[in-house]
Amino acid sequence: QVQLVESGGGLVQPGGSLRLSCAASGRILSIYVMGWYRQAPGKQREMVATITSGGRTNYADSVKGRFTISRDNAKNAMYLQMNSLKPEDTAIYYCNALLVPTDLSYWGQGTQVTVSS
Repeated sequence: QVQLVESGGGLVQPGGSLRLSCAASGRILSIYVMGWYRQAPGKQREMVATITSGGRTNYADSVKGRFTISRDNAKNAMYLQMNSLKPEDTAIYYCNALLVPTDLSYWGQGTQVTVSS
């Protein structure tokens, strides 16, 4: 019943920036953790960054210092500011939300990020 919709992906040159957004809607009582995951061609899906309702964040080592995750609990929205983008950041980026107390996880359909000259 919960829907997640990503936006903000696109084509950007190396060194550029993008800001991804994720909006959650539906039967939402409480979202404990929201996160961004990505899957590059030929690779498995990996965690990029997560953030709890209290603001605690985790980042993959590959993006630490370049990406910043944030959320607006009132709007049930999440954002990923991506700076200094590299070609290896090219992937489909997926929004994820973990709800409590149901402990159910929901996924968006993904948004394509392509970093290329």
